[in-house]
Amino acid sequence: MKTSNIGARRLAIYGRTVAVIMGASALSGCVQIDTPDKPIEINLNINIRQEVVYRLDGDAKKLIEQNSEIF
Repeated sequence: MKTSNIGARRLAIYGRTVAVIMGASALSGCVQIDTPDKPIEINLNINIRQEVVYRLDGDAKKLIEQNSEIF
């Protein structure tokens, strides 16, 4: 009797495995990957503007220190 239980158990495990594989393959058709129509644009102006403002601020600070009597 033990051998028939082992065979039935293996059959049940194989059946579950086949069911999981079939379910996964059925779901794989639902996923679609498509390329965008327009190119991806990454705007880096924020960092460049911050750097320019920082440099202008440093130059203005030097100018004020050199000509403190004007301000």
